Amino acid sequence: MISPYNDEYFMKQAYLEAQKAYELGEVPVGAVVVVNQQIIARAHNLTERLHDVTAHAEMQAITAAAEFLGGKYLKGCTLYVTLEPCVMCAGALYWSQLDKIVFAARDEKRGAGRFDNELYHPKTLVSKGPMTEECTQLMTEFFQAKRK
Repeated sequence: MISPYNDEYFMKQAYLEAQKAYELGEVPVGAVVVVNQQIIARAHNLTERLHDVTAHAEMQAITAAAEFLGGKYLKGCTLYVTLEPCVMCAGALYWSQLDKIVFAARDEKRGAGRFDNELYHPKTLVSKGPMTEECTQLMTEFFQAKRK
């Protein structure tokens, strides 16, 4: 049986979250946490709204998923995020012990990948996923609008 729930499906859900952030004037990053083909957490950047530099989509998603599961570790879970996690988020993701992280767009300036993924938990699989162009375009549009 072919499942419609694949990396592209879940990244589209993260992209919907990024669009919500865009509409709020937040840097458009969205994330979802998945376990057993079920989304257990949805989040987007809220740094402006909450006046909190740590309110990145990944941080919000970790908190919501841990609350849903009733524990601090996210073993068996996958995070889908529209932008490569920053160093701060990579540290939090390390401690959450996710099985897998799938991101769409690279963050050449602030992404944790600059450190050859050494910041992630050694058992966490990190991969570049689908929708790179769409997620990159959303970020580009956001920052171009900010500069006008």
